[in-house]
Formats: sequence, C-alpha cells, structure tokens
Amino acid sequence: MIEAQALSKRYGAKTAVDAVSFTVQPGKVTGFLGPNGAGKSTTMRMIVGLDNPSGGRVTVNGQPYAQHRAPLREVGALLDAKAVHTKRSAYNHLRAMAATHGIPNSRVKEVIELTGLGPVAKKRVGGFSLGMGQRLGIAAALLGDPHTVILDEPVNGLDPEGVQWVRHLSRGLAAEGRTVFLSSHLMSEMALTADHLIVIGRGRIIADAPIQSIIDGQGKVRVRVRADRPQDLLGSLAGDGVSSQILEPELLEITGVEPRRIAEIALRENVLVYELTPLQVSLEDAYMELTQTEVEYHSHDLPTADQAAAPVEGR
Repeated sequence: MIEAQALSKRYGAKTAVDAVSFTVQPGKVTGFLGPNGAGKSTTMRMIVGLDNPSGGRVTVNGQPYAQHRAPLREVGALLDAKAVHTKRSAYNHLRAMAATHGIPNSRVKEVIELTGLGPVAKKRVGGFSLGMGQRLGIAAALLGDPHTVILDEPVNGLDPEGVQWVRHLSRGLAAEGRTVFLSSHLMSEMALTADHLIVIGRGRIIADAPIQSIIDGQGKVRVRVRADRPQDLLGSLAGDGVSSQILEPELLEITGVEPRRIAEIALRENVLVYELTPLQVSLEDAYMELTQTEVEYHSHDLPTADQAAAPVEGR
C-alpha cells in the first residue's frame, strides 16, 4: 500500500506537487494520469525516496521508503529505464542489484525469462533498443519479488506483444494481492489495465475514483442518429446543454439528450429515424474534460491552407 498525506514538493518559487493526499490500495491496478508537468514523476520519485518532500509524508507498506531494511523486497520501481551502467550486460546489471539484498542468482534468471530478456541477457545494455531497455527496467523492478510495484510509462517503446504482456503482468500482480501503481499516456491501454485512477493536474489531485466512475461522471450522453430530415429534428432538440454535429447529410451526433427523448421528438415531428445508437464515452474523452484547464504546455494545430495564404499585417 502507498499512502500520501499532504505531500508537497517545491523547487524555488514553483510548486510541483501541492499537498496531495491519496492511497494506492493492494489487489488492484491504480493508474496515475496527468498532463506533462502535472507532478506525476515528482510524486513517484518522492515515494521511493529519490526526492525529499517539502511538506507532508508518503509511506510504502507502512513506512517511508528509506526506513525499509530491504527496500527491493518491499517496492520495485521503474522510473528511468536509462539509469543503468551501459557497459554491463543485462545479467550483470541485475546480478549486481541482487547482491545488495542477498537475492540469489536463480531469481535473476527468473526475471530475465519473465521479461523476455533471455536472448540478450549477456549483451551490453548500451546496445539495447528502447523496448528492451524497458524490459530490463521492469525486470529490475520485479527482482526482489516486492509487495508494491511502481511503473512509470512501462509500455514506452514496446511493440504490441510487449504492451499486452505489461497489461497481463500488471493485472496478474494485482490479482496476487500486490499494490500496482502505474502511469501511462496511452489512454486506450489504461482503460484496459487499470481498476482505479488518480488524476493530477498542476500538482493537485483532480480525480481519485474507480475508472468506470470517472468515465460515467465526466461524459455526457452522446447518440448517433440517422434521420431523413435532420434539420427539423435539430430545431426541435435545441436547448441548454445540447450540442450536435452533422457528420453526413443524414447522419448526426447529438450530445446531451437521452436516446428516448430523441425518439419521442422525432415521432412528434414526423421525422423518420432509421438509426439511434448510444455512444460509449471513452476514458480519453473523460480525461480530456477533467484536465482541459490543467494543461500547462499547449500544442497548436498546423495552419490551414487559407491561414497560410493570408497576408501578414505590416507587409
């Protein structure tokens, strides 16, 4: 279990983590989401003692990380897969880690096989691809057979087979009663892997709930409608909180109205409706709505042809 109480981290005038409190329970996969610069990595680093909190405290399995006599057996973490001696082989890197905790070489071989590193175990880490480096980082996190596993962007650089393997691994560890805390920017993968989500924005917790509750609580009803007179239907549906988009001449997407209400209005207006399909709100939709005001670094679309051709004032 991971417990944070009013946990804060300041760098000069900047507050990276602002008095956050949360609990990561054993027996489930907890996802940690947030925009770039939201404080995810800083929070994870404080959990494993790489950064000292400016305020509050965080414990793993009942104690601060630094107070565990054998931390690798309590918590395994993948925070930076590149933090290895590049001239060592994967096997020697893991064996050196194991020696610090009296972990036998048989366990080193187990995690090498578990993570698919067998064919490259004796090769230098400096020649590894990004995906193989991630596998090595996961192997190191699992080396002590820990009660708690923390993985920061574990599928980064992995191929589809590797992504699926991480999903099954995470859920398997949770099924054994372990605490699994992971971050990812792949919303589709998080939706398949996580049971619970903690969302952070600008250093503060903005959601902490089961994943389905977040989806249900944030998304508005969306319905795909095919009708012979879409404009007549839209005119009768207009109201507060209702929005629509014409996808094709007789195909609409309507947000904010229940399907039954759409059918009732279509019947009243003698509009033929030949498709009425409720659309499932995705985790990405819910996440974007939650964090729309919490994004620190905004991207912009490329200019359209018309914008590119527009004259610049003063020329």
